[in-house]
Amino acid sequence: MKQSKEKREKNIYAPNRVNTNGHTEKTTAGGGAGNSLCPVAKRCGGCQWIGMDYQQQLKEKEKQVRKLLAPYCRLEGILGMERPLYYRNKVHAVFGEDKKHQPVSGIYAERTHRIVPVDSCRIENQEADAVIVSIRELLPSFKIRPYNEDTGYGLLRHVLVRTGQTSGQIMVVLVLASSILPSKNNFVKALLKRHPEITTIVVNVNNRSTSMVLGDREQVIYGRGYIEDTLCGRTFRISPRSFYQVNPVQTEVLYTKAMEYAALTGQETVVDAYCGTGTIGIIASDRARQVIGVELNADAVRDARNNARINQVRNIQFYQNDAGRFLLEMEAQGAQVDVVLLDPPRSGSSGEFLSAVAHMAPERVVYVSCNPQTLARDVKYMAENGYRAERAVAVDMFPFTGHCEVVCLLTRIKSR
Repeated sequence: MKQSKEKREKNIYAPNRVNTNGHTEKTTAGGGAGNSLCPVAKRCGGCQWIGMDYQQQLKEKEKQVRKLLAPYCRLEGILGMERPLYYRNKVHAVFGEDKKHQPVSGIYAERTHRIVPVDSCRIENQEADAVIVSIRELLPSFKIRPYNEDTGYGLLRHVLVRTGQTSGQIMVVLVLASSILPSKNNFVKALLKRHPEITTIVVNVNNRSTSMVLGDREQVIYGRGYIEDTLCGRTFRISPRSFYQVNPVQTEVLYTKAMEYAALTGQETVVDAYCGTGTIGIIASDRARQVIGVELNADAVRDARNNARINQVRNIQFYQNDAGRFLLEMEAQGAQVDVVLLDPPRSGSSGEFLSAVAHMAPERVVYVSCNPQTLARDVKYMAENGYRAERAVAVDMFPFTGHCEVVCLLTRIKSR
């Protein structure tokens, strides 16, 4: 007897809870998730683990992180998703043409610039996917041609759709090779007729031969040019270039664990390093005496200041600077820091920054990492420079891929 589609999906993506002892608890009957779930899995390469049962994915990720951190601290387990489907709130599609000059949209095959046509993806927001399909279907009637990388002819290069998990707001970014969109107003009306849930549309101009998706120039053609969403009870503004975690459900899990490790009492001075748009620092602000955010990217600092204003946070300041240089300047001025929160890029933290942390000697360092390998390297450095890695937990931010994030607590070893 055949199962319904809903029943099959429920079994395939059996939710898993992992307790703080690292033991996986299977909450429903599991099933093998074969590549038949995604007809383009082999050509795409984005979901490397699409053929693996979700329970097994969690076990493999936990095993990898545990092995990397074993010389330094205990891993408390891995925190998985209740339902690891359609979690990406940022969806990007590249546009091109087939042999008959019909528009196609999808993603680049792994390590190529060959487009794999995709209408829907198991890990992407479904509304975002539907918007992209509608844009593709509207192109011929407006005589808009996708951009051809080889000839330089055509207009539409990419579409980026960002959605608010809590707010439901949707932003559409049309990445064009030119600033002129034919019949712009009628195109907007046609798209909104299909998707009235869209709250803003932005034209981004990228006329360079580059692998970068977004260019430097933008024009808002509908709405406010940004969306807002709620994370851990705080409101954050998301613009086309803003950094915002792509899995909001697991981001709350990640940040909640980071706050637990920080153990703030309301008396601490906290440095939020590599602060991006200020999410972690703003969430920490109501538990600290003051928060100082530092970030090198000027656009991110502007967004962070806007986010602090939106949330009426008055005990936080943001600075545009290199994180390591900034800490050294603080130390030279005799400033004291109680807790350092850091969320560096995949390459990990810089030696200059870690050295500055060791010199300033805050009581606790909470390291949020998107790359367990570089986390292990940096923890080793800190262990050799006056800190003990107390505990860590993995958070599955990216189901069906080989990636996960880790939160690690380091405490200063007090001299005897």
